[in-house]
Amino acid sequence: MTTQVIVLNGGSSSGKSGIVRCLQEILPDPWLAFGVDDFVDALPAKLRDSDAGIVFEADGGVSVGPEFRALDAAWAEGVAAMARAGARVIVDDVFLGGPSSRQRWQRALAGLGVLWVGVRCDGAVAAGREIARGDRVQGMAASQARVVHEGVEYDLEVDTTHTESLDCARVIAARVG
Repeated sequence: MTTQVIVLNGGSSSGKSGIVRCLQEILPDPWLAFGVDDFVDALPAKLRDSDAGIVFEADGGVSVGPEFRALDAAWAEGVAAMARAGARVIVDDVFLGGPSSRQRWQRALAGLGVLWVGVRCDGAVAAGREIARGDRVQGMAASQARVVHEGVEYDLEVDTTHTESLDCARVIAARVG
């Protein structure tokens, strides 16, 4: 089946965004990119730091409420609709719910050609990137490095601990059908 959607799952500061930019450059067709950060940025301010929306804990933990979940489901369906309309799409996500997060995307992307990619990175390396970025709650990268992959199956995995984004993107691009 032709790949219509690439789903990248990895913890904060694992290197997903860099891989996305490289994929957009090296893949022969144009690919749209949508990340969980785009979704969170689109939320109304009243859903940030709200039990109904999303809360970023001081220790790097993240919790989401019912309004977040409802809007997130609608967002996933919207991304899927773009792919069904002919756009090729790369999704940059963080599966905080493990297998249930993947299942949410599987439901939305049913019938589409999807390449599932795990983006791994050593927690200490991701934590260093987090500090260098300066735009994340410290502790988020280390806390998410392993948990987002627990129980999740992939077609392909890359590890950015010692591998550059472009090299990871080339490995992924080679699997795009």
